[in-house]
Amino acid sequence: MGIGLVDPILKPIADNLDATPSQVSLLFTSYMAVMGVAMLVTGVVASRIGPKRTLLLGLAVIIAGAGLAGMSDTVMGIVGWRALWGLGNALFIATALATIVNSARGSVAQAIILYEASLGLGIAVGPLVGGVLGSISWRGPFFGVSALMAIALVVTTFLLPSTPRAEHATTLADPFSALRHRGLLGVGITALLYNFGFFTLLAFTPFPLDMTAHQIGLIFFGWGVALAFTSVVVAPRLQRRFGTVPTLLVNLLAMTATLVVMALGTDIRAVLAACVVVSGLFIGINNTLITETAMKAAPVERGVASAASTPRRANSTRSPTVPNRSPSAATRDFGVKTCAYRRKSRRNHKLATSVPTR
Repeated sequence: MGIGLVDPILKPIADNLDATPSQVSLLFTSYMAVMGVAMLVTGVVASRIGPKRTLLLGLAVIIAGAGLAGMSDTVMGIVGWRALWGLGNALFIATALATIVNSARGSVAQAIILYEASLGLGIAVGPLVGGVLGSISWRGPFFGVSALMAIALVVTTFLLPSTPRAEHATTLADPFSALRHRGLLGVGITALLYNFGFFTLLAFTPFPLDMTAHQIGLIFFGWGVALAFTSVVVAPRLQRRFGTVPTLLVNLLAMTATLVVMALGTDIRAVLAACVVVSGLFIGINNTLITETAMKAAPVERGVASAASTPRRANSTRSPTVPNRSPSAATRDFGVKTCAYRRKSRRNHKLATSVPTR
């Protein structure tokens, strides 16, 4: 929900703090940059203090970062506190996924579907709540995130059983060593390229839409509903019917086509709004398949595999800032980027084919 809560207020922040789109996009860049680097060490932390304590530490950091961002009076102040927020998110996300997979009684696939279901529900509801709070004040969604994370902290404290430390402590080198496995490396590269387009859509689209926070929240609510539906219902069925790699290839091409349409229709709000919702269908499938594949692509611990797939986060640190130089440059970047994204995805097909399917 934290991602969706903030998205509807990007333009109101720019208007109220006299910030440029490039400056506001740094809210995503600082957040993702710190999270991308920090995820490399989450396994090290969790293996020494235990997964539950790592989750609680991450939630506490998010509460502080979001609350302090809401109290800031400058855009660069918000950017700085978003970096702290990214640190907390890194401690929470990678550890949560590994904990769910290790604790679930069913298969890895069932555990990941459970994880994606909760993720999809949060992404769907987040923009709606963010739009409502953002229509009152641009500070509202930040305080809303703090409140939600406080609830999550209480729930984790009392409902998650104590988790023991790992028998063998993870080292900083383990995620990099895991990338020697061709399958995991292929997934990391594919995820890196995919997230460039994903976060460009998330961080840039509110500016050409030029709508109120509530209206943008409704659009991204539709996007989140589509994402949740395909990640839980459609992705497993397509994977069983066609296999992981063919499904990912077709889905990446469909996502590329959607971004191209958005690049050509940047000045038409209806086109942008429709493409945002449609893109949720493809993003939901990608998220489920890439996450599951990363967990199964190499014979390493779950936490290490999650950290090794960090390239998907690292590339998102640049993607939000690229399109915001000027309206004309933004349109060119949107189109050129998706074409390059398509060519690189094809070039990485050989790497990805080494990933096992169910």
